[in-house]
Amino acid sequence: MFDIGLGEILVIGVIGLLVFGPERLPRAAADAAKWIRQLRGMASGARKELADSAGLDLTDAVDSVRELRDLHPRRLAASLLNDDDDDEPAPRTASGGASGPSTPGTSNPGTSTPAARPAFDPDAT
Repeated sequence: MFDIGLGEILVIGVIGLLVFGPERLPRAAADAAKWIRQLRGMASGARKELADSAGLDLTDAVDSVRELRDLHPRRLAASLLNDDDDDEPAPRTASGGASGPSTPGTSNPGTSTPAARPAFDPDAT
C-alpha cells in the first residue's frame, strides 16, 4: 500500500520520540494502531454495505483480479519455459544415474541425458 522503507520508518520513530517523549511514545503507538484497526473495520463495513445495497457480487471481481495475476510476465515466462508435461523425464536407475546410453564426452557417464534442460530461474530474467 505505502512504499515506506526502513529509513523512513526510523525517521518517523525519531520524530515520534521527540514529539511524544519516551514515556508517552508506547501509548501513542498503541492508540494509533487502534485507530487504524477501527478505520479498516469501518472501510470494510462500508464496502460490504455498498455491495449489498447495490446487489453486487464482489467474488466475481476478486476472481477476475486473481486471473489477471496469471498474466504477469514472470509467471508467463515460467509457464512457457517449464513445460515439463511435454518432456517425460528419463527413468532413473537404483544408482541415481539415467538409464540408457550416456552422452558422449561427459566426465560422469550416465548422469545426464541429451534432452535435459537447466531449471528456470525467474530472478535471472
